[in-house]
Amino acid sequence: MMWGNWTVVSEFVLVSFSTLSSEIQALLFFLFLTIYLVTLMGNVLIILVTTADSALQNPMYFFLRNLSFLEIGFNLVIVPKMLDTLIIQDTTISFLGCATQMYFFFFFGAAECCLLATMAYDRYVAICDPLRYPIIMNRRACAQLAAASWFSGFPVATVQTTWIFSFPFCGPNRVNHFFCDSPPVIALVCADTSLFELEALTATVLFILFPFLLILGSYVRILSTIFRMPSAEGKRKAFSTCSSHLLVVSLFYSTAILTYFRPRSSTSPESKKLLSLSYTVVTPMLNPIIYSLRNSEVKAALRRVLHRTLGPQKI
Repeated sequence: MMWGNWTVVSEFVLVSFSTLSSEIQALLFFLFLTIYLVTLMGNVLIILVTTADSALQNPMYFFLRNLSFLEIGFNLVIVPKMLDTLIIQDTTISFLGCATQMYFFFFFGAAECCLLATMAYDRYVAICDPLRYPIIMNRRACAQLAAASWFSGFPVATVQTTWIFSFPFCGPNRVNHFFCDSPPVIALVCADTSLFELEALTATVLFILFPFLLILGSYVRILSTIFRMPSAEGKRKAFSTCSSHLLVVSLFYSTAILTYFRPRSSTSPESKKLLSLSYTVVTPMLNPIIYSLRNSEVKAALRRVLHRTLGPQKI
């Protein structure tokens, strides 16, 4: 595949976990396959339960459904190819396939950052301005916030991916990762990438750090309001409505910030792979578990759905 007079690379090789023994790779395959299936089933279950149960038709669960859709997309982009490299040892990925994987990774990643910030804003309004909550978070406003979160992924994915794959790739073509992420791919470019790296840093700040700061600011106000509540029961209920989202945000952002804001010299490729596994594979599996186990409304709705589906004698 030729892009101009420079590009001679027609495919990439994902190093993935090829340095490990075949036995360990087989164990990793079954581990990641199990996580993948649990992730899909858990997020699909969250979508079905929050859609089917009338008690969960409020903004918090509307945004939770959107988060589950994002997590499913995030997993579908990365995990199947990773499983393929582990079991079939097919580590090659085409030029177009690498660009497509990177595009949707950027898209779902940026959209998730913005959606988590939107969910924090929803909790902020619910706790800090409860009387106006139905007015502020009406159905139209929720749809617009969700659409804006999804749309935010398009500009960053389009600009980043188009720019990266317009560079010349003269070889080698070994991507030292288990998917086509920006840093290991840009390391293969045989041209000056300093301007792109500046733009990438700006995009990272806008779509990772800025939403994180909005979430942090929202929870500062939320905690301040909760501590001023006179009732212990009121404090407990307020904490319970925020704890699941706060735990999900902590898991996602802690690994994402460690991955993209640490100096290159202090991050080995292997440690970057482990950090990437946390937010691309493990966190999407934990999200539905966290929201179902720590949320009494979701657990009650799940019981009602199972009761209607299976009948009381089978539960």
